Amino acid sequence: MSGKSVREIIRGGIIAAGDGRRLRADGYQVSKPMVPVAGRPLIELTLDRFRSAEIRQLTVIINQASDDCGRWLREHGTDFDLDLIVRSTPSSYASFQVVADRVAGAPAVITTVDAIMPADDFCKFVKSASDRANDVVLGLTDYVDDENPLWATLDATDGRIRTLGGSSGSHVTAGLYWLPARRPADSKTDFARLRDYLGWLVAAHQPVYGIVLPRVFDIDRARDIVAAELAESDREHGAAGA
Repeated sequence: MSGKSVREIIRGGIIAAGDGRRLRADGYQVSKPMVPVAGRPLIELTLDRFRSAEIRQLTVIINQASDDCGRWLREHGTDFDLDLIVRSTPSSYASFQVVADRVAGAPAVITTVDAIMPADDFCKFVKSASDRANDVVLGLTDYVDDENPLWATLDATDGRIRTLGGSSGSHVTAGLYWLPARRPADSKTDFARLRDYLGWLVAAHQPVYGIVLPRVFDIDRARDIVAAELAESDREHGAAGA
């Protein structure tokens, strides 16, 4: 690693290729990465989290209908070593694999653009995950904000995820993933969804660990935006009153 620490060589990835149909049904006309939360687009909030973690090598995938996001990134992402992929993929797993392939060869943090969390929590995830540099690590939360959550059962003794999927668990996944430089074995299966691939990793007894974050919002509908904005307002007021 040429004397560099794990933190210095971490690459970043953003999955922003979703079509945002539920947000469009709620009246939003921009592409999903450009949907504003507290006046700032999701993609900007996501970039800020990578800035806070001092990760500047970044791969972003957007779909072919996201011209507005592409233009925004070319104008506002100039402080990153930015690898922008414009491709409409058939599934969340396909988008994940495109990004994972581009960041291969170094440890990487990949996030979905619609996962909203404080930058401090994102940085804590990166720091904690880098301590498990050779394992797959998922961000988890016990705050359930998803219509179809991916449940995880976390072993409190060692932090390993024992089951993933089903109708219940101790936590839900939070759209945040750490991949080691040496990737886990490939199943040779073209999974329909990212959650199917992650479930296969756990079921195949690959070591997959979880790091619990206090609260993560999954932005799929207008009501999710309202909840995220209220939480941020409460957090700011709490910090001001401390």
